[in-house]
Amino acid sequence: MSKKDGGLTGFQIFWDRYSTVAIMVFMVVVFGALRPGSFLKIDNLIKITEQSSITILLACGEFFAILLAGIDLSVGSVMALSGVVTAKFLVAGFNPVMAVLLGVVVLGALLGAFNGTLINVTRLPPFIITLGTQLIFRGLTMVVSNRQAVSGIPGIYSRVIAGHTLFVIPNPFIIAFAVAAVLTFFSLKTKAGRNLYAIGGNSQAAWFAGIPIRLHTLAAFIISGICSGFAGMVNVARLSAAEPNAGTGYETYAIAAVIIGGTSFFGGQGVIPKVVVGGIIIGIINNGLNMMGLSSFYQQIAMGSMIIVAVTLDRFFGASSKLGS
Repeated sequence: MSKKDGGLTGFQIFWDRYSTVAIMVFMVVVFGALRPGSFLKIDNLIKITEQSSITILLACGEFFAILLAGIDLSVGSVMALSGVVTAKFLVAGFNPVMAVLLGVVVLGALLGAFNGTLINVTRLPPFIITLGTQLIFRGLTMVVSNRQAVSGIPGIYSRVIAGHTLFVIPNPFIIAFAVAAVLTFFSLKTKAGRNLYAIGGNSQAAWFAGIPIRLHTLAAFIISGICSGFAGMVNVARLSAAEPNAGTGYETYAIAAVIIGGTSFFGGQGVIPKVVVGGIIIGIINNGLNMMGLSSFYQQIAMGSMIIVAVTLDRFFGASSKLGS
């Protein structure tokens, strides 16, 4: 046992380093054995990566909220609202690039900033604030869309965003991978990113060290909002329409991907690449259960169970368990 791993058991070291990949391999083996003639086909594996793209994008934003020992329950509603607004711009004849900038980046950032500002001003837990804004943003989505799907999306938009590169790689997954790569660099290689880890690990110590906690909290939720906006952009392209009910319950998938991806629910621990694997695991579970002919109710049972198991293992066996020792 190295000095770096001092105080950790063999299982703790394994859990911290390899748990996410081990879970993914286990799921592939299980569903491959149950559906050997269909699950492991190349076409289906490509389909899984495409289906996982929205979860990955939402989870990348959720990661920063959980990294601060908080949570963002509004990601699904932000996804729906930004998707509807982007679709409205597209149908109105806006240039697709401008529509994406306004509906995804600007609106997503504003909604995230709204969350972060409320958290900073009220000093209430992010759970309470984002539980409220989840309902507010969903209500705004219904108002803007008049409770109807926005159709008439230009074909070029769907072909570019939801198409395939080299006829194989789904563009939604490329977008998700690119966002994850940028956020990986930001979180691990920039001072602001390292400060977020410090705040999540011990906010009081970070404050004494001179780190502006409110500013970093605002930044974390702005990132979450923008990532949710990108998820809305991809969803609109895949469906060629914007559904006002899109993203309902997706906050569960995002949280599950982050936690299964090895991020500590208690803050200060985790990396984006493992979150990406966590998102793929969610896609594998959903795809595998669908192939077995099981309803979405079983998918919900699987997601809830995995969240409880992952957080429990992290609490008692992960690196965060040392905090309570």
